Amino acid sequence: MANTRYISRKSIEDFKSNLANGGVRPTMFEVQIVFPKIIRETFDIEDTAIGDNRDPGGDSGEMSGSAAELTEKSTFLVKASTLPGSNIGRIEVPFRGRRLKVSGDRTFNDWQTTVFNDSDYRMRDAIEKWAEVIQYHNFAIGHNQIDSGINNSIFGEEESGYMGTGFVRQLDRQGRQLKIYKFSGIWPITIDDISLDFGINDTIEEYGVTWAVQYWHANNEQNGPQNTNFVKPKRNRRKIIS
Repeated sequence: MANTRYISRKSIEDFKSNLANGGVRPTMFEVQIVFPKIIRETFDIEDTAIGDNRDPGGDSGEMSGSAAELTEKSTFLVKASTLPGSNIGRIEVPFRGRRLKVSGDRTFNDWQTTVFNDSDYRMRDAIEKWAEVIQYHNFAIGHNQIDSGINNSIFGEEESGYMGTGFVRQLDRQGRQLKIYKFSGIWPITIDDISLDFGINDTIEEYGVTWAVQYWHANNEQNGPQNTNFVKPKRNRRKIIS
């Protein structure tokens, strides 16, 4: 009788040929946070009125708290993030002592980020103002428009809601985009405290931000939608061929 036991004969060379370009590094990523219009406008107006040591206009006359600056800052100051997991619920249907497991509803986890705190406090100020507009500190009221608050690609106009958008780009070792995740309808749930201590040396302040997420989409390096590879099945007279 022939020996049918499985034997794995895989060398380090076989492994190397399957680990494309040496693998993906967790340090090679970029995060962009697009703030809703109501936060950008409120933030710019307040900076102009405060009269602090930050130049609200500069030589160019452009607000230093502009949307472009805040988004650009996020690409440098967000030091840690996560790529999303996928969660689909399970429904167990009983039948004669057994349980048929069928798919339930999809849910989306909160998005976690860690942010460096620089001396102008621009990012933290903007995120704190975002949270305050949603729910004021001294009144139990807040903003009630739940649209995206950013550009509406259908009508070509900006909406007035408090939800923004987040992007995480996974990069290769040469800085080229391998994959991008878009988090739609985000807003800050939790802004972590910053510890102050005379005994802490050789470190930069940082804080965590937890974001609510309505849903996310993943795109490949060609920027095409990769939500599903579904192909409409072809029918013949007896069966469906996928």
